[in-house]
Amino acid sequence: MKTCIPCMAVVLCLSIHFAKGQSTSEISAPDSTATGYWMAGAGYTAIDDSGDVFDRLFSFQSQWNTLPYPSRISLGRYFANGLGLEVIGSYNEYREGKIIDGRVNDSKKPYWAFDTRFSYDLNKLVGETAWFDPYLGVGAGYTRANEQPRGTYNAVVGFRTWLSDRWGLDFSTSGKWSFGTTASNHLQHAAGVVYKIADRKNLLPAVTEEQNLSVLENHKVQSTDSLLVKQQEEELLATQKRLAREEEELLKNNREKEAIAAEERQRDSIRKELEALGAIYFDLNSSYLNQESKSVLEAISELLARNSGVELTITAHADSRGTQAYNIWLSDRRAQRTVQYLIASGIAGDRLKGSGLGESQLANHCQDGIFCTEPEHKKNRRSEFKITRF
Repeated sequence: MKTCIPCMAVVLCLSIHFAKGQSTSEISAPDSTATGYWMAGAGYTAIDDSGDVFDRLFSFQSQWNTLPYPSRISLGRYFANGLGLEVIGSYNEYREGKIIDGRVNDSKKPYWAFDTRFSYDLNKLVGETAWFDPYLGVGAGYTRANEQPRGTYNAVVGFRTWLSDRWGLDFSTSGKWSFGTTASNHLQHAAGVVYKIADRKNLLPAVTEEQNLSVLENHKVQSTDSLLVKQQEEELLATQKRLAREEEELLKNNREKEAIAAEERQRDSIRKELEALGAIYFDLNSSYLNQESKSVLEAISELLARNSGVELTITAHADSRGTQAYNIWLSDRRAQRTVQYLIASGIAGDRLKGSGLGESQLANHCQDGIFCTEPEHKKNRRSEFKITRF
């Protein structure tokens, strides 16, 4: 059996492709957007089974057997790396008068075959073109020709030319070498139309290097814009937080000021209320509380009960008549009786402090040696009240 020279050529091309693909396919594959596609075809066949196919390759009249109608169908799956797998069914007839196996055929005989083959798109090596898309292939099949069934191993060379993204024409020649029988080898020529059934990604055009650069530049611009927007958003958020803190601080300060002001107003109100009640007055040479003084102390006791944080200092006084020592003793008793009355009214003793000052702080001009009326002297016989703590 002769060596299959086309088979060796296909193997060589596939080896070159895989050696080259590792370093280039990841960089700039022109159809990197494609993942593969299906392709269906239909067409005509011509069988040359004369036995001297390479000597008289184009002897159409004497050696080629054809039919006037389509007699070949195919279906294949093709991948982005250039490889394809096809199944092919064909039918033909050996005509009377044609040379078959070196003899003139004397009757019409059917020819049919079923083949599978692997092919490789040579454009993956030489660059993409639409009008000329050559390929090589190898395969195996089963053929019944000249009333002799046989298994074959095949080699094919062909090309396609594309009329659109989907439609094209396919031209090929297959050499079929029989094995297991003494049947002769023969050629099968084919011509027909093919149609791509593209995967969804195949419908997208290939991305050029310029488009890649444009996309990268746009992405870079968008990334820069996004970064600026993010920075602006962060600055705006920081400003909003700062303003919120300042507003909260201002409100806090205002609340504190308002609280201080309210407290001061309350203190002023208590002071004025205490001042409005005035002092209490005693009779001559007496430390006992009269009914008028008790009424004032009842009001002061109520005031202290309503304001539990208020503490008082009580100073008691005497008029200028009598010795200073006597007046100190007498005013001290007046202070004690005033404090005791308030304690008896329910006011805690630690909120009250009393002291007698004698005649040292007269309320008028009634000093020793100066004549004053009894009402004028009475103004000096008193207990006064002063808030010392809130």
